[in-house]
Amino acid sequence: MAEHTVTSFDDDLAHISRLVGAMADLAGTMVGDATRALIESDTGLAQRVVSDDVVMDARQRELDNRAITLIAKRQPMADDLRAVVGAIRMAGDLERIGDLAKNIAKRVGAVGQGGMSRELSHSIDAMAQLVLIQVKGVVEEYSAGDTAALARLRNDDERIDVKYTSVFRELLTYMMEDPRNITACTHLLFCAKNLERIGDHVTNIAENAYYVLTGEQLPAARPKTDETAMPAPAA
Repeated sequence: MAEHTVTSFDDDLAHISRLVGAMADLAGTMVGDATRALIESDTGLAQRVVSDDVVMDARQRELDNRAITLIAKRQPMADDLRAVVGAIRMAGDLERIGDLAKNIAKRVGAVGQGGMSRELSHSIDAMAQLVLIQVKGVVEEYSAGDTAALARLRNDDERIDVKYTSVFRELLTYMMEDPRNITACTHLLFCAKNLERIGDHVTNIAENAYYVLTGEQLPAARPKTDETAMPAPAA
């Protein structure tokens, strides 16, 4: 975006952009820590993730307040308005990613009581790594103005969906083989679903970032391969 004659306007836009970046960094940390806490049964680390969600919420409130004040005072148009509104939307998705990471952290104690096999640990960790690549990449690509990378990242969510389906089936198998696994595996199912939902929020961020940079919407249809959903009943 072109530099404005009013320096404070540019400063406000830059501050909003920094807040988005800070929220993205925190979101990545929370997802990584929540997953590590889950795999290692680290309740202390899990509690830190829960505490970090308070920071995430505060940053979103600050961004919303600054964005609304900027719109009211400066009445931005065109590219500038897209940037401000896009930041508000991206912040909303980043805040939800923080909530989902917190939800994973809250189940660490329950999963730890039943233990987790090495195979399950590997599957959950592999899914989490795919999600982390998405979370960390989306704001970097937005900051770099790489619209082609944003489009690819949005479509790469299909890989997370495929991995979620695999983890879902693996957990069901463990539950059927030994009823003693049911409690821990049920909690892990929720954790895996939270990771899948984080991927969905990253695609929302990628779509908003693409729109901010180009003024155009990505095609509404995108790959979606969650085979765990129940089919709709026949009419």
